[in-house]
Order: sequence, then C-alpha cells, then structure tokens
Amino acid sequence: MTNSLPDELRDTMHAAIKLEYWNLFWTATIILVMGLVLGQSQTMKTAWVEDTLGIVPPVAFLIAAHLELKGERSGKFPFGFERVNGLGFFVAAVALTAVGLLLLFNAAVALASAEHATVGSIVMFGHDLWLGWLMIAAQIYSLVPPMLIGRKELPLAEKLNDKLLHTDALMNKANWLTGAAGLAGIIGLGFGWWWADSVAAIVISIDVISDGVKALRSSTAELVDGSPRALSSPELSQDALDLEKRLRREFPAATIRLRETGRLIRAEVHGVHPPHEHRHPRHYWPTEGERSWRLAQVSFVPPVQR
Repeated sequence: MTNSLPDELRDTMHAAIKLEYWNLFWTATIILVMGLVLGQSQTMKTAWVEDTLGIVPPVAFLIAAHLELKGERSGKFPFGFERVNGLGFFVAAVALTAVGLLLLFNAAVALASAEHATVGSIVMFGHDLWLGWLMIAAQIYSLVPPMLIGRKELPLAEKLNDKLLHTDALMNKANWLTGAAGLAGIIGLGFGWWWADSVAAIVISIDVISDGVKALRSSTAELVDGSPRALSSPELSQDALDLEKRLRREFPAATIRLRETGRLIRAEVHGVHPPHEHRHPRHYWPTEGERSWRLAQVSFVPPVQR
C-alpha cells in the first residue's frame, strides 16, 4: 500500500468524498440564490459571505482526500501525505477566523454609525413586491441543505477522525442559527428597527469567529507536534489519554510522547529498551481494535549509555 490512508477507512472516505461533492453543489445554489436578493441588508451580506466561505472546508477536504488516497510515498515525502488533512484544517481555520473578524468589524461600524439599511421593492408580474419576502425565502432555503448534509457528515467525521470534515459538519449544522438570526434581521427591518440588521450580522459573525478560533487552536497544535486533540475541541483527545495510560502501565519508567499526523497518532517511548519480541503498533492500542488503525508507530529511544 503506497497511500497514506489505512485500509479500514477507504470505503468511509469514498462515502465522505461523494457527500462533499453534493455539499459543494448545494452550497453553490445557496450562494447564487442569496446573491440575487442581497440588497442593502448587512445581515444578508454577512450570511452570503459566510455561505461563500463554506466552500473552503469541502474543497480543502477533497484535495486532502485525493492526496491521501492517491499520493505516493517518495524520497521527498517518505510518510506520504498523511498530514495534508491537518494542513487543510489549518487553512480552513485561518480563513474562517479572518472572515469572521472582518464581518464583525463591518457590522459594528454600521451599528455605531447608525446606518439605516433599507429594503426596497421590485416589480413582479405587474405588482410591487417587498424584497424582504424574497430575502426571507432565500434564508429559509439556505437552511435546508446544510442541516441535512451536516447530519450525514458527523458520523463520517467521527469514523475517519477527520477534524476538517468535522469542522465542515459543525458549520453546516449551525447554519440554522445563522439563518434564524438573518430572518430576525430582515423582519426587524420590515418593522422599521434599523438596528436589527446590524445586530443580527454581529450575532452571525461572532458564531463564525467562535468556530474559527477553536479550529485554529486545534490545527495549530497539530502543526507544532502537540499532543493529539479532540475532534471537536482543542482539548486532549480521549484516545491519546487512554493510549498514554496504556504505555505508562507497561513502561512505567519511560517518558511518553504522543503527536498527531493527520488522523494518525505516533508514539515515542523514551528511556527504555524495546521489548525483545516484535510487536505491531496496534498491540499497544488501549481499547478494542475498531480504532487501532489510529496508532501508526511506536518508537523506542533507549537511555543514553554513560
């Protein structure tokens, strides 16, 4: 096997790839629909930018998945491309955080300057129609695909231990909150509450920043060889904590170091000699074998002879 993906995950990965192509298709339709009815609403502009940003995680996932499945190990890349998923996760996290901060700044400036957004009318079939109705319809439409796709992504992300896919799932799952805030902003403008539009945009941007900061903390930890983090937070993963306990029980005098390379864990046991009998890394996995594929390597560094 020359690719970086464990054999057990190939079918699940192909299912995730198919789902992400559907995700891109439906996201493109949402971007188009939302773009047609933006008007002057800060809420709509903010929601449209967030929807556009939603393309980044699935595109990054598809590129990383292709390299994991097809990328060959070589002299320049002896470990293959098992960390490319972590790189994509970092790129998505940076983009998410930066855009969230930009959206918050724009909405706060509009609120502080008491900018009065207006929602005009258009003529359809010979009748004047308030554009706000079209905005509301677009917001409702933008809720449905992300809710359905997000629910399907979560179990795949957990099985693959894929932080990039999990981040995309959480963004999709949380979009109904964004849509609800957007609906509130548009309805508020209809009642003449000029501030409702900017307040709703601020709520959306804060949600984007929160997701971005959590993803950024977790992705940065992986890139600097920090201990493996949980799938949905920057806290240490339970797999890593259990594995460390398992290694400490067998090698109590050793120093245990764990790091994450994409979805895989590599362990170093310092200060002891390796066992006499050959053991596959999966031998040291602390629980049943269903997730033992995560442990790719256990290296031993014997004590220095003085």
